[in-house]
Amino acid sequence: MSYSLHKIIDQSNCPFSEKDYSLFKFGNISCAKRFANELFSGFIEEHFDLILAQNEIIVLSSPYYSIPTASNFLCYFFKENLNQFLFKNGRGACKESKIHRNQTYLDDYGNMDFNQRIGLIANDTYYIDRHYIDGKFCIFLDDIKITGSHEFTINKILDHYHVKGEFLFVYYAELINKDIHPNIENHYNYFAIQSLQDITNIINGDSFQFNTRLVKYLLQLNDMDFNTLVNNISSEKTNELMSLAVSNNYHLIDLLKNNIIKLEQLWQSTYKRDKERVLDL
Repeated sequence: MSYSLHKIIDQSNCPFSEKDYSLFKFGNISCAKRFANELFSGFIEEHFDLILAQNEIIVLSSPYYSIPTASNFLCYFFKENLNQFLFKNGRGACKESKIHRNQTYLDDYGNMDFNQRIGLIANDTYYIDRHYIDGKFCIFLDDIKITGSHEFTINKILDHYHVKGEFLFVYYAELINKDIHPNIENHYNYFAIQSLQDITNIINGDSFQFNTRLVKYLLQLNDMDFNTLVNNISSEKTNELMSLAVSNNYHLIDLLKNNIIKLEQLWQSTYKRDKERVLDL
Protein backbone atom coordinates (compact mmCIF):
# COMPACT_ATOMS: atom_id res chain seq x y z
CA MET A 1 0.00 0.00 0.00
CA SER A 2 1.09 3.57 -0.53
CA TYR A 3 -0.15 7.10 0.07
CA SER A 4 1.09 10.41 -1.31
CA LEU A 5 -0.24 13.85 -0.47
CA HIS A 6 0.73 15.72 -3.64
CA LYS A 7 0.53 14.26 -7.14
CA ILE A 8 2.97 15.64 -9.73
CA ILE A 9 1.12 15.58 -13.04
CA ASP A 10 2.13 18.78 -14.82
CA GLN A 11 5.82 19.73 -14.95
CA SER A 12 5.00 23.44 -15.13
CA ASN A 13 2.45 23.37 -12.30
CA CYS A 14 4.01 22.05 -9.10
CA PRO A 15 1.43 21.18 -6.42
CA PHE A 16 3.71 22.30 -3.56
CA SER A 17 6.15 25.14 -2.91
CA GLU A 18 9.32 24.34 -4.86
CA LYS A 19 11.25 26.91 -2.86
CA ASP A 20 10.21 25.48 0.50
CA TYR A 21 10.90 21.93 -0.68
CA SER A 22 14.42 22.94 -1.69
CA LEU A 23 15.01 24.67 1.66
CA PHE A 24 13.74 21.53 3.40
CA LYS A 25 16.19 19.34 1.45
CA PHE A 26 19.07 21.55 2.59
CA GLY A 27 18.29 21.67 6.28
CA ASN A 28 15.41 24.06 6.98
CA ILE A 29 13.51 22.36 9.81
CA SER A 30 10.54 24.71 9.85
CA CYS A 31 9.74 23.58 6.30
CA ALA A 32 10.07 19.95 7.41
CA LYS A 33 7.58 20.56 10.22
CA ARG A 34 5.09 22.33 7.97
CA PHE A 35 5.31 19.58 5.35
CA ALA A 36 4.84 16.92 8.03
CA ASN A 37 1.74 18.67 9.37
CA GLU A 38 0.27 18.87 5.87
CA LEU A 39 1.19 15.28 5.14
CA PHE A 40 -0.36 13.92 8.29
CA SER A 41 -3.59 15.87 7.81
CA GLY A 42 -4.10 14.38 4.37
CA PHE A 43 -2.90 10.95 5.43
CA ILE A 44 -5.14 10.54 8.46
CA GLU A 45 -8.20 11.78 6.59
CA GLU A 46 -7.77 8.85 4.22
CA HIS A 47 -6.47 6.25 6.67
CA PHE A 48 -8.31 7.12 9.90
CA ASP A 49 -9.88 3.68 10.36
CA LEU A 50 -6.80 1.78 9.24
CA ILE A 51 -4.59 3.47 11.85
CA LEU A 52 -7.06 2.96 14.69
CA ALA A 53 -7.34 -0.70 13.75
CA GLN A 54 -3.66 -1.30 14.59
CA ASN A 55 -2.39 -2.58 17.93
CA GLU A 56 1.19 -1.56 17.22
CA ILE A 57 2.57 0.91 14.68
CA ILE A 58 6.22 1.32 13.73
CA VAL A 59 7.41 4.30 11.71
CA LEU A 60 10.64 4.24 9.69
CA SER A 61 12.29 7.00 7.67
CA SER A 62 14.52 6.51 4.64
CA PRO A 63 17.71 4.51 5.38
CA TYR A 64 20.85 6.28 6.58
CA TYR A 65 24.08 5.51 8.42
CA SER A 66 24.94 8.25 10.91
CA ILE A 67 23.80 11.57 9.43
CA PRO A 68 20.01 11.76 9.12
CA THR A 69 18.43 12.43 5.75
CA ALA A 70 16.08 15.37 5.21
CA SER A 71 13.18 12.91 5.22
CA ASN A 72 14.21 11.82 8.72
CA PHE A 73 13.18 15.24 10.02
CA LEU A 74 9.92 15.01 8.08
CA CYS A 75 9.40 11.64 9.74
CA TYR A 76 10.12 13.08 13.20
CA PHE A 77 7.34 15.66 12.93
CA PHE A 78 4.99 13.19 11.26
CA LYS A 79 5.42 10.92 14.30
CA GLU A 80 4.58 13.84 16.59
CA ASN A 81 1.29 14.29 14.74
CA LEU A 82 0.60 10.58 14.74
CA ASN A 83 1.21 10.28 18.47
CA GLN A 84 -1.11 13.19 19.18
CA PHE A 85 -3.79 11.46 17.14
CA LEU A 86 -3.24 8.15 18.94
CA PHE A 87 -3.30 9.91 22.32
CA LYS A 88 -6.62 11.62 21.56
CA ASN A 89 -8.06 8.27 20.57
CA GLY A 90 -6.87 6.46 23.68
CA ARG A 91 -4.15 4.45 21.94
CA GLY A 92 -0.51 3.86 22.72
CA ALA A 93 2.18 5.86 20.95
CA CYS A 94 3.79 4.59 17.78
CA LYS A 95 7.28 3.13 17.88
CA GLU A 96 10.20 3.85 15.62
CA SER A 97 12.89 1.82 13.96
CA LYS A 98 15.69 2.44 11.49
CA ILE A 99 17.12 0.86 8.39
CA HIS A 100 20.90 1.17 8.69
CA ARG A 101 22.66 1.96 5.44
CA ASN A 102 26.29 1.88 4.42
CA GLN A 103 26.31 4.11 1.35
CA THR A 104 28.96 3.42 -1.29
CA TYR A 105 28.58 6.45 -3.59
CA LEU A 106 28.52 10.25 -3.62
CA ASP A 107 26.53 10.74 -6.82
CA ASP A 108 23.33 12.75 -6.63
CA TYR A 109 20.79 10.50 -8.32
CA GLY A 110 18.23 13.26 -8.72
CA ASN A 111 19.01 13.29 -12.46
CA MET A 112 18.80 9.52 -12.92
CA ASP A 113 16.06 7.18 -14.08
CA PHE A 114 14.90 4.06 -12.22
CA ASN A 115 17.49 1.65 -13.63
CA GLN A 116 20.35 4.07 -13.04
CA ARG A 117 19.26 4.63 -9.45
CA ILE A 118 18.93 0.93 -8.73
CA GLY A 119 22.32 0.30 -10.31
CA LEU A 120 23.88 3.04 -8.21
CA ILE A 121 22.58 1.75 -4.87
CA ALA A 122 23.10 -1.93 -5.68
CA ASN A 123 26.38 -2.04 -3.77
CA ASP A 124 25.01 -0.36 -0.64
CA THR A 125 24.51 -2.59 2.38
CA TYR A 126 21.52 -2.41 4.69
CA TYR A 127 20.55 -3.78 8.07
CA ILE A 128 17.16 -3.85 9.76
CA ASP A 129 16.14 -5.35 13.10
CA ARG A 130 13.86 -8.03 11.69
CA HIS A 131 12.67 -9.30 15.06
CA TYR A 132 11.57 -5.82 16.15
CA ILE A 133 9.33 -5.13 13.14
CA ASP A 134 8.30 -8.61 12.06
CA GLY A 135 4.52 -9.02 11.97
CA LYS A 136 3.92 -5.34 12.71
CA PHE A 137 2.14 -2.54 10.90
CA CYS A 138 5.00 -0.47 9.47
CA ILE A 139 4.87 3.00 7.93
CA PHE A 140 7.85 3.75 5.67
CA LEU A 141 8.03 7.49 5.16
CA ASP A 142 9.94 9.44 2.52
CA ASP A 143 9.60 12.93 1.14
CA ILE A 144 9.11 12.15 -2.56
CA LYS A 145 8.52 9.21 -4.88
CA ILE A 146 9.97 9.78 -8.33
CA THR A 147 10.88 6.42 -9.89
CA GLY A 148 9.94 4.05 -7.07
CA SER A 149 13.56 2.99 -6.48
CA HIS A 150 13.25 3.77 -2.74
CA GLU A 151 10.18 1.57 -2.37
CA PHE A 152 11.75 -1.15 -4.51
CA THR A 153 14.85 -1.15 -2.31
CA ILE A 154 12.87 -1.26 0.94
CA ASN A 155 10.82 -4.20 -0.30
CA LYS A 156 14.03 -5.95 -1.36
CA ILE A 157 15.46 -5.44 2.15
CA LEU A 158 12.29 -6.78 3.76
CA ASP A 159 12.38 -9.82 1.50
CA HIS A 160 16.06 -10.39 2.23
CA TYR A 161 15.44 -10.43 5.98
CA HIS A 162 12.19 -12.41 5.58
CA VAL A 163 10.18 -9.70 7.32
CA LYS A 164 6.43 -10.21 7.34
CA GLY A 165 3.80 -7.67 8.24
CA GLU A 166 1.61 -4.93 6.81
CA PHE A 167 3.59 -2.18 5.09
CA LEU A 168 2.42 1.27 4.10
CA PHE A 169 4.64 3.66 2.12
CA VAL A 170 3.90 7.34 2.74
CA TYR A 171 5.21 10.25 0.65
CA TYR A 172 4.82 14.00 0.73
CA ALA A 173 4.75 14.02 -3.09
CA GLU A 174 4.74 11.52 -5.94
CA LEU A 175 5.52 11.77 -9.64
CA ILE A 176 2.41 10.39 -11.35
CA ASN A 177 3.03 11.50 -14.92
CA LYS A 178 5.76 9.13 -16.14
CA ASP A 179 6.25 11.27 -19.26
CA ILE A 180 8.07 13.72 -16.99
CA HIS A 181 11.77 12.87 -16.71
CA PRO A 182 12.95 11.85 -13.21
CA ASN A 183 15.49 14.68 -13.27
CA ILE A 184 12.64 16.93 -12.16
CA GLU A 185 13.73 15.83 -8.69
CA ASN A 186 16.95 17.83 -9.02
CA HIS A 187 14.89 20.82 -10.14
CA TYR A 188 13.00 20.61 -6.86
CA ASN A 189 16.11 19.86 -4.77
CA TYR A 190 18.10 22.86 -5.97
CA PHE A 191 15.28 25.32 -6.71
CA ALA A 192 16.30 27.70 -3.89
CA ILE A 193 20.04 26.97 -4.09
CA GLN A 194 21.49 29.30 -6.69
CA SER A 195 24.60 30.48 -4.85
CA LEU A 196 26.87 29.78 -1.90
CA GLN A 197 25.11 32.60 -0.08
CA ASP A 198 21.83 30.69 -0.28
CA ILE A 199 23.47 27.78 1.55
CA THR A 200 25.05 30.11 4.10
CA ASN A 201 21.70 31.74 4.82
CA ILE A 202 20.09 28.37 5.52
CA ILE A 203 22.88 27.29 7.88
CA ASN A 204 22.76 30.61 9.75
CA GLY A 205 18.98 30.54 9.98
CA ASP A 206 17.01 30.03 13.17
CA SER A 207 15.58 26.69 12.05
CA PHE A 208 18.43 24.55 10.80
CA GLN A 209 19.81 21.02 11.11
CA PHE A 210 22.53 19.35 9.07
CA ASN A 211 21.44 16.42 6.92
CA THR A 212 23.21 13.96 4.64
CA ARG A 213 22.59 15.91 1.44
CA LEU A 214 23.95 19.15 2.83
CA VAL A 215 27.02 17.60 4.47
CA LYS A 216 28.03 15.86 1.22
CA TYR A 217 27.37 19.06 -0.72
CA LEU A 218 29.59 21.13 1.59
CA LEU A 219 32.44 18.64 1.68
CA GLN A 220 32.59 18.65 -2.13
CA LEU A 221 32.94 22.44 -2.41
CA ASN A 222 36.10 23.76 -4.05
CA ASP A 223 38.75 25.38 -1.86
CA MET A 224 37.62 28.96 -2.43
CA ASP A 225 33.93 28.30 -1.77
CA PHE A 226 34.62 26.10 1.24
CA ASN A 227 36.90 28.72 2.80
CA THR A 228 34.26 31.37 2.20
CA LEU A 229 31.60 29.20 3.79
CA VAL A 230 33.48 28.35 6.99
CA ASN A 231 34.40 32.01 7.43
CA ASN A 232 30.72 32.93 7.39
CA ILE A 233 29.26 30.37 9.78
CA SER A 234 29.88 29.88 13.48
CA SER A 235 32.66 27.72 14.93
CA GLU A 236 29.92 25.62 16.55
CA LYS A 237 28.54 24.83 13.10
CA THR A 238 31.95 24.01 11.64
CA ASN A 239 32.69 21.72 14.58
CA GLU A 240 29.35 19.99 14.16
CA LEU A 241 30.00 19.59 10.44
CA MET A 242 33.36 17.94 11.15
CA SER A 243 31.88 15.63 13.77
CA LEU A 244 29.10 14.52 11.45
CA ALA A 245 31.48 14.00 8.55
CA VAL A 246 33.73 11.74 10.61
CA SER A 247 30.75 9.85 12.06
CA ASN A 248 29.74 8.92 8.52
CA ASN A 249 33.31 7.88 7.60
CA TYR A 250 33.57 10.62 4.99
CA HIS A 251 37.18 11.21 6.07
CA LEU A 252 38.00 7.86 4.43
CA ILE A 253 36.83 9.14 1.01
CA ASP A 254 39.53 10.93 -0.97
CA LEU A 255 37.11 13.35 -2.60
CA LEU A 256 35.89 14.60 0.79
CA LYS A 257 38.79 14.34 3.21
CA ASN A 258 40.54 17.56 2.12
CA ASN A 259 37.74 19.76 3.48
CA ILE A 260 37.46 17.62 6.61
CA ILE A 261 41.16 18.23 7.29
CA LYS A 262 40.45 21.95 7.00
CA LEU A 263 37.64 21.60 9.52
CA GLU A 264 39.93 19.75 11.91
CA GLN A 265 42.54 22.51 11.59
CA LEU A 266 39.89 25.10 12.36
CA TRP A 267 38.82 23.10 15.40
CA GLN A 268 42.41 22.88 16.65
CA SER A 269 42.85 26.61 16.15
CA THR A 270 39.64 27.42 18.02
CA TYR A 271 40.51 25.02 20.83
CA LYS A 272 43.97 26.56 21.22
CA ARG A 273 42.57 30.09 21.23
CA ASP A 274 39.92 29.25 23.82
CA LYS A 275 42.50 27.54 26.02
CA GLU A 276 44.75 30.58 25.90
CA ARG A 277 41.83 32.81 26.90
CA VAL A 278 41.13 30.62 29.94
CA LEU A 279 44.79 30.75 30.96
CA ASP A 280 44.80 34.56 30.64
CA LEU A 281 41.91 34.73 33.10
